[in-house]
Amino acid sequence: SVFNGFQNLVSDLFTGFDPELRITPSTGSTIDLQSNVVQALMKSPDVAVLSPVVEGQALAMYGEAQKVVMIKGVSDNFLEQSSIGDILYGDADPILHADVLEYCIPGVLLCNQLSLPSRFSNPLQIYAPKSGARINMANPQSGFTHMELLSSGLVFSVHQPKYDAEYILCSIGFAQKLFDRHGQATALEVKLTPNGNKRNVQALLDDTANGMTFRVQDRHEQQEDVFRIMQIEKLISYAFLCFILLVACLNIMGSLSMLMIEKREDVKTLCALGATRRQVKMIFMSEGFLIIMGGAVAGIVTALALCLAQQHFGFVHMGQSEGSFIIDAYPVIVEWTDLVAVLSAVGLLGSLSLWWVTTQPDSHPSPRQE
Repeated sequence: SVFNGFQNLVSDLFTGFDPELRITPSTGSTIDLQSNVVQALMKSPDVAVLSPVVEGQALAMYGEAQKVVMIKGVSDNFLEQSSIGDILYGDADPILHADVLEYCIPGVLLCNQLSLPSRFSNPLQIYAPKSGARINMANPQSGFTHMELLSSGLVFSVHQPKYDAEYILCSIGFAQKLFDRHGQATALEVKLTPNGNKRNVQALLDDTANGMTFRVQDRHEQQEDVFRIMQIEKLISYAFLCFILLVACLNIMGSLSMLMIEKREDVKTLCALGATRRQVKMIFMSEGFLIIMGGAVAGIVTALALCLAQQHFGFVHMGQSEGSFIIDAYPVIVEWTDLVAVLSAVGLLGSLSLWWVTTQPDSHPSPRQE
């Protein structure tokens, strides 16, 4: 449940920056904004907002500081595309261009690395290599496109270094000029309507792509490595807990074996009264199941109570002082699939242990055959 909480936390952090769907070409690097694909998406009932973006690496310089950054040019409807407005900080309107002026929104960690104040007075210098141009050692700057960005008075913070220390948001027009992508986009970001779904968008692309293939990624697929690692950690934790459960089953096996030895005389009496081997076996198996399932139910009820208490009161803290982490207490989310997995593990390991104990040749006297 704690892993579920962290996964949901990470998903919420990326929600402010990652689009609901991201469409990129499988072959090539750009999408023609006048193509049938873009026109069909704009008319699709599954698409609420369509935003073309242009991304590419460039060199950012401010004073003596410099850093290779990721420039992300977004369209004017980028605020409608995602909840990015929730991660913007500063006292200004999120405007990226006005007439001939171009503004930017850098990541908060990038501002620290470049020594950028929240409102920097001097323009931020951006250099990007020209497509197909060779570097002239006599005049190296001739091989680069040089443009400037002004301060918008805003910064963004996703609480993830891969974004906060690398990305600069700007207008798509600026990025198209910088990377020589006029009339093109490197990706399409889609916000679905309430009734829209990914499969319909993928089917629409297949029908209008004219031989081209596209990748359609939801938020989890855009951060596939992060969520895969979290799933692997969760599975490994589940495996370790199963080993602990196996040790507990060994204790039950020992207790049940001692009980069967202690009750030998009673078993002989039952056999004399006509009890069969199966009936005697079922008596001990039933007692074992009562112990195992009683422990499982008691454990799950206790665990649910602890999880609910953690959700409402957060008594297990992340650190000693508040504000040290993004959240103060460990996040907890209970999923019914986890309950099924726990009960399945208890039932399987418990059944195997009971079967092994009750099928031993000397586990009880040989009663009358059935």
